[in-house]
Amino acid sequence: MTKTNPDDSVRLEQSATPENVAGTEDNMHEKIEPGAESSEASEALTDDAEHENVGKTEKPKKRKRSIVRKDDEIPVEESDAVSVDSDLPPVDYSGLTKHDLVETLVLLVENRPPSEIRDDIERIKGLFYRKLKQEAEERRNKFLEDGGKIEDYRPWVDPDDAKVKHLLEKFREKKTDYSKIQEAEKYENLKKKYDIIDKIKDLVNREESINKTFHDFRSLQNEWHTVGVVPQASLKDLWENYHHTVELFYDYIKINKELRDLDLKKNLESKVLLCEKAEALLLEPNPVNAFRDLQDFHNQWREIGPVPQESKNDIWERFKEATAQINKRHHEYFEKQKDDQKKNLDSKIALCEEVEALIQNEMKNFRDFDEKADKVVELQKIWRTIGFAPKKQNNKVYQRFRDACDAFFEKKRAFYADNKEIQLNNLQKKIELCIQAEALQESTEWKSTSDALIKLQKEWKEIGPVPRKQSERCWKRFRKACDQFFNRKTEFFNDLDTSYEDNLKAKISIIEELENFTHGGDVHVAFERLKELQRKWTEIGFVPFEKKDEIANRYRNALNTQFDKLKIGDEDKSILKYKTKLDTLKANPKASRKVRNERDKFFTKIKQLESDIVLWENNIGFFAKSKNADTMIREVEDKIESAKKLIKTLEEKVRMIDQSGLDD
Repeated sequence: MTKTNPDDSVRLEQSATPENVAGTEDNMHEKIEPGAESSEASEALTDDAEHENVGKTEKPKKRKRSIVRKDDEIPVEESDAVSVDSDLPPVDYSGLTKHDLVETLVLLVENRPPSEIRDDIERIKGLFYRKLKQEAEERRNKFLEDGGKIEDYRPWVDPDDAKVKHLLEKFREKKTDYSKIQEAEKYENLKKKYDIIDKIKDLVNREESINKTFHDFRSLQNEWHTVGVVPQASLKDLWENYHHTVELFYDYIKINKELRDLDLKKNLESKVLLCEKAEALLLEPNPVNAFRDLQDFHNQWREIGPVPQESKNDIWERFKEATAQINKRHHEYFEKQKDDQKKNLDSKIALCEEVEALIQNEMKNFRDFDEKADKVVELQKIWRTIGFAPKKQNNKVYQRFRDACDAFFEKKRAFYADNKEIQLNNLQKKIELCIQAEALQESTEWKSTSDALIKLQKEWKEIGPVPRKQSERCWKRFRKACDQFFNRKTEFFNDLDTSYEDNLKAKISIIEELENFTHGGDVHVAFERLKELQRKWTEIGFVPFEKKDEIANRYRNALNTQFDKLKIGDEDKSILKYKTKLDTLKANPKASRKVRNERDKFFTKIKQLESDIVLWENNIGFFAKSKNADTMIREVEDKIESAKKLIKTLEEKVRMIDQSGLDD
C-alpha cells in the first residue's frame, strides 16, 4: 500500500493578478495553502513524500496585446508592460530609428528563441507604431500647412508597416511551434522518469552487494532529478509511484541505521534552511516576488528526503506557517490593487469631467484659450501620474479623456483659424517693436537704453500670438537687436579697469574681514553681521574682468566657512550659501541661462521628491501588516521627513531665483 504523503493537503490555488500590476503574469498563479501532515509517513524515504501535490508546470507568460492602428496614438500606460523580476534591465530601443527597429526585429525573430524575446518584440512593436503614427501626423500637418485641404489628404503607406506585420506573424508561428516542442519534451521526460522507476524496481531483484546496489540507486536518484518538467496532469501519479518504489527499495536493502540517520539529519538541516528562507520572505517588500520565491522553496522541499520522525511534524508546521502568511500577504496585495484601481477610475473620471467642463466655458480671446490650454495640459500631466483603472473600464475612460482633450484643442484651433486678422495685427505690433529695438542697438546711453529695451521686451510678452510661419523669424529679429546692445554694454564695462580697481579693493576688504571674523558668544549677532557683509558686497560694483572669478570664489568660500561655523540648521545654511551664489552671479550678465537651468532642476527635483513621498507612504501601510517591521517603517519615515525638508529648501531657492530677476 502506498503511504499517505504529509503534504498532500498542500495544494496550488489559482490566483488572478490585476492586469495593471507591472510585470505580473496573466497565467494561473499557483497558491500554496497549509495542510496537516500525516503520521503515516515512512522514515525510510530519501526523496520525501511530503510535497507530492506541490509543484507547478511553467506556462508561457501572456502579454497584453495592443491593437495598434495608424490613426491611434499609443499611450504609454495602455500599451507597455514592464517585467518585475528580470535578472537584467531591458534593452532600451527608444533611441533607434524606425528602420533600425525593423532590422532589430528581423534579427530577433530569425535568430532568438520565442521565449527569450517576447518582451523585446512587444516594446519594439510599440515604439515602431509610435514613430509611424508621429510620421503620419507630421506629413498630415505639413500637407495642411502648405495649403492642402483635409478632404484631399491621402494617408501615406509605409512599406515597413507590412514588413513588421509579416515579422510579427512569423514570431507568432515560431512561438506556437516552440510550445508544441515544449509539450512534447514534457511527455518525453515523463517516459524517462517511469523508466527510472522501473530500473529502481529491478534493483530489488539483484543478487549483488548492498553497497553496489545502493550506489546504483543513488545514481538513478540523481538521474531522476536531472530530468526536466513533466505534464501537470501526470505529476501526482508519477510521484506516488516513485516514492512507493523508493520505500520498497529501502525496506528491501535494510540500510545501515548509522548511514540512514546521517541522511535524515542532513535532510533536516536542509529543511531548516528552507524554513529560514521562507520566513525571510515575510520582510520582502514585494508580495508577488515573495510568492514566486516561495514556489521554488516548495519545489526544493519536495526534492529533499525524509527527516527524523521526532522532528517531522515540527519542521513541517514551521514551514507551513511561513507559507500561510506569505499567501495571505499575496492575497491582500491584489485585493488592495483592486481598491486602488477603483480609486484611480474615480480620479480619471473627475479629470474627464473637468476637461469637458472647460469645453463648455465661453472663451472670447487668445488669452482665455491659452489659459484654458495650459489647464488642459496640466490635467494631462496629472492623468499620467494616476495608475491603471480596472481592466474593463481602463480603455473606455482613457478614450473619454482623449476625446475631451481633442475636442478642446479642436475648438482652440478653430478659434485661431477664425481670428487670423488679429494675429496679423499682433505681427505688425511685434515688427514695430523690432524696428524700435534696432534703432537702439548702437546706443551708448547704457542705463536709459537698457530700461527702454527691457520695456520693449515686456510689451513683446503682452502681445498675443502671431501666424506660426512668421513667429520664429520675428522673434529672432527682435532678440538679435537686444543682444547686440547688451553685448556691447558688457564689452564696454569689461574695459573699465580703472573704475573697477576701487571696487576690487573694497571687496578684498570685505573678504579679509570675513576671513578674520570671530563669532563671539551671541550666534544671532554674528549671523546678522554676516548678512550685513553680504549686503555690502552686493552693493559694490564690478571688479576687473580677469579678477572676477578669483575674487568671487574667495568671497564665497570665506562666507560659507563662517556660516558653517554658526550653529544654525543645515537648511538655513544651504539657503544662505545659495543667496551668496546668486549675488555673485548678478555680476555676470550672461548667467541668466545657467540660473534658469538650475531653477528647472530644482523644480524637477521637487516633483520627484513629492512622487517618492507618495510611494514611501504607501510602503508604510504595506509594511505595517508584517511582523517585526518597525525598523523598516522608521527608516521610511526618516526618508519622508528628510525629503520634506529638502523640498522646503528647494522651494525657497526657487523663490530666491524668481526674486533675483536672473531667470528673465
